[in-house]
Amino acid sequence: MQVHSTLHRAVVELVPRRPGEVSIYVCGATVQSEPHVGHGRYAVVFDMIRRYLEWRGYAVQFVRNITDIDDKIIAAAAEMGEQVSERAARMTAVFANAYQRLGVLDPDVEPKATEHVPEMLKLIDRLIDRGLAYPVEDGDVYFAVRTFEQYGKLSGRRIDELRAGARVEGSELKHDPLDFALWKAAKPGEPSWDSPWGPGRPGWHIECSAMAGQYLGEAFDIHGGGADLIFPHHENEIAQSEGATGQPFARYWLHNGMVNLAGEKMSKSTGRLIDLTEAIDRFGGMTLRLFFLRAHYRSPIEFSEDLLAAAGVAYQRLFRFMQRAPRTEHNSDPEILGRFAAAMDNDFSTPEALAVVFEAVTEANRLLDEGREAGPIVAAAREMAAVLGIQTDPQTRHADEEIVDGLLAERDRARAERDFARADRLRDELAEMGVTVEDTPDGARWFRH
Repeated sequence: MQVHSTLHRAVVELVPRRPGEVSIYVCGATVQSEPHVGHGRYAVVFDMIRRYLEWRGYAVQFVRNITDIDDKIIAAAAEMGEQVSERAARMTAVFANAYQRLGVLDPDVEPKATEHVPEMLKLIDRLIDRGLAYPVEDGDVYFAVRTFEQYGKLSGRRIDELRAGARVEGSELKHDPLDFALWKAAKPGEPSWDSPWGPGRPGWHIECSAMAGQYLGEAFDIHGGGADLIFPHHENEIAQSEGATGQPFARYWLHNGMVNLAGEKMSKSTGRLIDLTEAIDRFGGMTLRLFFLRAHYRSPIEFSEDLLAAAGVAYQRLFRFMQRAPRTEHNSDPEILGRFAAAMDNDFSTPEALAVVFEAVTEANRLLDEGREAGPIVAAAREMAAVLGIQTDPQTRHADEEIVDGLLAERDRARAERDFARADRLRDELAEMGVTVEDTPDGARWFRH
């Protein structure tokens, strides 16, 4: 199995530290506000990777954290007149609901930063003892970037180049503008914890190093996250963790591409956002999941209604096939599964894997139309869809509602384009699903019969 590791800057063979086991840490959300579509993509990408590794027979330990204390959360809570803990808990619940609707499995462990401050304090103390970090008189503690000779090995950035363009941010007591905060002294009204350096709270970067180490050990297999985290967050995690332990942190670093809106990165920092819950409400969780999987996980993707409509049509096709195809006791066609595995073994190439899925659907439909045996191909299609996390069971929560919504939206477009023949065909298709559509002056209404 081949994966693209940012650290190696190449596609390399995946060789876990322990045979048959894969340990994964994924940087989860900072829960200052509602999730956007970019959060949905990273969650689906690493859920897909986890599911596939498990299908290939690996025992996967999957950890995804929650950052529930951070400057941004404090600022958002103050703006809304909430307690920081209340704000973080409320947003965490919104994220969890959106992930569920996208078919994302719960992690094996989902640590919260606020519940792991003791581990962070121990790690900071260890860095100070090794001469890699230093406290200053106002109560802050900083990591001394120049003491870690390999700083920049993940991002490819050179310290001297960073230093040339650096500005002093935060305390002027820092020894070097590049040094970053491990511990921040308490400010009035902010949450704080006791420490050897006075009341305060952890910096963002130390949180992930401590939580990854707590649950996966000082060295593990895969560290994942969005490409926007490569620098400085993941670079700083490496410096802290390897500086403290003297051994490699994560063996492979996997990063998903960004979701763009009108050509620009979608993020809270740019303000260019599409709310994830609203997108799921409008397009459906499985349509959105398929939209993400139709692109390679490392590629940037453009959030566009045309691409989402195409993903919706593809999901409708797969859903209708699963409704039509009888469940079978046959084993999956091994040749089809072999082609699927070959695609996924090539750095999780979901576009190629989906092509195998839909080729199987086409062939099975042909055989069913001819009244011939299609059991092994049907079984393969069901198995591959499950590996990709695409829910096609009519009893699955949200699945049938989403397919109805998609067909109704497609019918509305047909009527707007005055393609009434297509609109009538879609009405008949809905009727076969037990859905009656009535056109009224206020728009189409539907009910089950």
